[in-house]
Amino acid sequence: MATFRLQGSKMLAVDMTGDSVRAKNGSMVAYDGRMAFKKLSGGGEGIRGMVTRRITGEQLTVMEVKGQGTCWFADRASEINLVDLRGDKLYVESSNLLCTDAGLRTGTSFTGLRGASQGNGLFTTTVEGHGQAAIMSDGPAVVLRVSRQYPLTVDPGAYVAHQGNLSQSFQSGVTFRTLLGEGGGEAFQIRFEGDGLVYVQPSERNTIAGDV
Repeated sequence: MATFRLQGSKMLAVDMTGDSVRAKNGSMVAYDGRMAFKKLSGGGEGIRGMVTRRITGEQLTVMEVKGQGTCWFADRASEINLVDLRGDKLYVESSNLLCTDAGLRTGTSFTGLRGASQGNGLFTTTVEGHGQAAIMSDGPAVVLRVSRQYPLTVDPGAYVAHQGNLSQSFQSGVTFRTLLGEGGGEAFQIRFEGDGLVYVQPSERNTIAGDV
């Protein structure tokens, strides 16, 4: 199995001995040793959830890297966070997923409706199995614990990922930004209940930012 390690907070090094990983296309910045590269697209087996970010309609392509040596990955100087999966499932925004062990299964999960008046669906990429995944955040991510006594409400523009036994729901109405008189359109928040972890970035992505 490939070994993931951080070199600084914005560079992922992956050591491979005949293994393979899947990474965001264009994210490799250097490699040594002997590597083979393959571009994956079109929603083939194992990468369906990484190809299309349905919230914005963005097309994301993925590359497979296999060989012996070390590859370094980075994307727009984003902070990188390593997540160890031990048979559990990680839910992550597609644009925040940098690299996964090839043995991990990826897919797409329907997470709810984005506003009852429009009826648009929200989809989240899922990663599950045993291995490591590298997720990105705009600024250092904060990992917040959700317990049954303390549910958590998150602005969707700051949401990165979550894992554990959590239920997710959307609340329409006032968001943090509309309280300050910013933004327009139908606003919503994401509410998490149960027991698990939520990864939140200290910056709102412009594509959603809590408004629809």
